[in-house]
Amino acid sequence: MRTNNEGNVQLQLEGKTVLITGGSRGIGRAIAEQFAAEGCNCVLVSRNASDLRATGEEIKRAHGATVRTEALDLADSKNVTHLADKYPDIDILINNAGAIPGGALADVDEARWRSAWDLKVMGTINMVRAFYPLMKARGGGTIINIIGNAARTRDPNYICGVTGNAGLTAFTEAIGSVSLHDNIRVNGVSPGPTATDRLVGLVSARAKTQLGDAGRWRELFSSLPGGRPGEPAEIAAMVALLASPKSNYTSGAVITLDAGISSRSG
Repeated sequence: MRTNNEGNVQLQLEGKTVLITGGSRGIGRAIAEQFAAEGCNCVLVSRNASDLRATGEEIKRAHGATVRTEALDLADSKNVTHLADKYPDIDILINNAGAIPGGALADVDEARWRSAWDLKVMGTINMVRAFYPLMKARGGGTIINIIGNAARTRDPNYICGVTGNAGLTAFTEAIGSVSLHDNIRVNGVSPGPTATDRLVGLVSARAKTQLGDAGRWRELFSSLPGGRPGEPAEIAAMVALLASPKSNYTSGAVITLDAGISSRSG
């Protein structure tokens, strides 16, 4: 998004250091690629060391960016402390790690519920708790939480995600409502269905069963607005804009990117 001869908007992110959790695949990887293209230095965190290493090398080659990687499970708060100690100079924190299982109330037992929340919900909260005071001491910063539109759709067949995302939405809005006093902006982005490798794999298997051809997976999204899921790059573009000084008056906001799905369901 930097200015070029075609007059594109410059986001003024060059030289910033951004830490992205869940940065090896899907939306996290797309966010990393976006910030690297803007001239940022990236720290990528993920539990999958091999995916993380491959992603880091590919982004370095594509953008010439400085990319550091940390293979850590952020469900363990000791790893959050390790990151804060090692990277106290982060300008932008993107909390993206974690996936919450589907299912109705009777389908998700306590162990699965707690395991998902330890990473997605408590992992996000602990990262903010660790990095907020570091940003305050340095004079400011930006935090963006990647949440999910389930907080608005309230699907009872995704009850663990509905509840977790609602909590993170309230957390983001509450912290962001006062954080500008410390020159820190805290915002959230809540994607709807997004064509990550994980989702495409799941839907391709369903398409093979229902349609006899895994390659016809997009047909299963025909009822969505526009007849398609979102693209990771579309989510990443919004995250970069929110992180930019162009959004300096935005804090305590959670932007839903789902082509109107949650508005329609409401």
